[in-house]
Amino acid sequence: MHPDPSPAHAGAVSVVVIGHDDAAHVAGAVSSALGQGPAVREVVAVDDCSTDGSAELLERLAAAEPRLRVVRLPVNSGGCGTPRNTGLDAAVAPYVMFLDSDDVLPPGAVDALLAAARETDAQVTGGLCVRRELPSGREVPWEPALYASPAVLARPADRPRLVRDTLSVNKLYATDFLRAHGIRFPDGRFPYEDMVFTARVWAAAPRVALVPDRVYVWHVRRAARRLSISLDRAGVDNWRARTHACRTAHAILLDAGEKGLARAVRAKFLDHDLRMYVRELPLRDEAYRRLWWAHTRAHLAEYDAADRSGDPASPGMLLARVLLASPGPRDLPRLRELAARPARLCPPYARTAEGTPCWSAELPEVTLETLPERPVRLLPLAVDAELRPRTRLLRLRLHELYGAVGRAGPVDAEVEWRHRDRARLVLRRTVPLRPAADGAWTAVTPVPLERLAALAAGAWDLRLRLRFRDGASRTVSAHALTRPGLLRPRAVPSARYGLLLTRPYATHGGALALRVTAGAQGAGRILAGRLRRWLP
Repeated sequence: MHPDPSPAHAGAVSVVVIGHDDAAHVAGAVSSALGQGPAVREVVAVDDCSTDGSAELLERLAAAEPRLRVVRLPVNSGGCGTPRNTGLDAAVAPYVMFLDSDDVLPPGAVDALLAAARETDAQVTGGLCVRRELPSGREVPWEPALYASPAVLARPADRPRLVRDTLSVNKLYATDFLRAHGIRFPDGRFPYEDMVFTARVWAAAPRVALVPDRVYVWHVRRAARRLSISLDRAGVDNWRARTHACRTAHAILLDAGEKGLARAVRAKFLDHDLRMYVRELPLRDEAYRRLWWAHTRAHLAEYDAADRSGDPASPGMLLARVLLASPGPRDLPRLRELAARPARLCPPYARTAEGTPCWSAELPEVTLETLPERPVRLLPLAVDAELRPRTRLLRLRLHELYGAVGRAGPVDAEVEWRHRDRARLVLRRTVPLRPAADGAWTAVTPVPLERLAALAAGAWDLRLRLRFRDGASRTVSAHALTRPGLLRPRAVPSARYGLLLTRPYATHGGALALRVTAGAQGAGRILAGRLRRWLP
């Protein structure tokens, strides 16, 4: 489907921009909406009682731009729902979409969505959103599998994966459709309001069109003074709000008779939400962990047999089973590895007294009897990685997993270093996997430090593509070994640069990554840091 710039599309869309105390970014958001061209009849900017001059800035912009209307809320609502509802009430165009003040619409977004909506008579049209990390500019697509190619769905139930895209902002809605069904956002302070809104949309069974075009750029500012709700996860109240939103979305779909979609909401919770927060548990203090653990067990206890009917050895389901079997926090490092993407099930590999694979000797009731039956491409393979910059060698160790790895027959590993912020920068090398005496498989390969530094300074992620005897393959990340001395910054001599500053480290998911900086300046920073620790 291609954008249609014909006059028939002129003035068809209202873009609702919401913001609070975001004078630094709101003009950029408004400009990106107005820049979509004649298809945008109006931009409704709803200021949620800002005190930083945002409203005055918007009024000045509106004085010079007749398509911009400004609505000011007299009292701060505490969330995103009320200003979006206010903008929806004010919208006059046949179609409406939403934009946050710190994000932007890429050129052509409205035309792409509108052309598909008109061509297919869709009441909801979605496109690809990308998360852009700032200041690096690294972009990560959101739910790319949904938007890989154009599609038209008679109803959302035809593609249950739709519930995984909980964003409201990468979609164009027929205004009359939202109003006819009374579809609104939760008002007031309601974190994760998008989850509830999209559940209400899908519950109304609209005709849906999907386009592969980029239609929304979600700016991620991890160093911002005030973090967004999705990034501000340090307090357990954030997790409580997220589970409440998921529970509400499930109830909405169940009440609408959409049992398949409701079940998909709970499957998404296990595979996405639960795994994300489990990865961060080792970063939290003991008080947070206890509260999080108790709340999560109570939430998971609401799941019925149908919700647990999936693969019991899938990462999300296995995490849930361990949580329900354990009254308090336990096995956090191992759970973090299982929650990683791709999942890694690290040793120990225990068995019950009867010989059935199980989670651990302490939790034999959490059985893993179906795990060895999974195809190798789905196995949560664990590879330990040890990087010693002084020797410039990377040592890899692939663990056996209840005989499944040996049956598949490991052949080799493609070692890939990919730059964190510049994804097109990749170095690859293939090394053979050799059987070890204890039943594991090992490989050793040089780390091209000078080459990495020449391509770009910064963080490089390690990925492995394991290949097996029958031609199957599995892409995995490598578990960073954390023995004393392994993960520490080092200044390494370099014939090309004099010195290289290298620092292997473990990501939040436990995977090995490497920072590389060339030259004496980078090495000087690390030496200065050591001196500060040594001197009184």
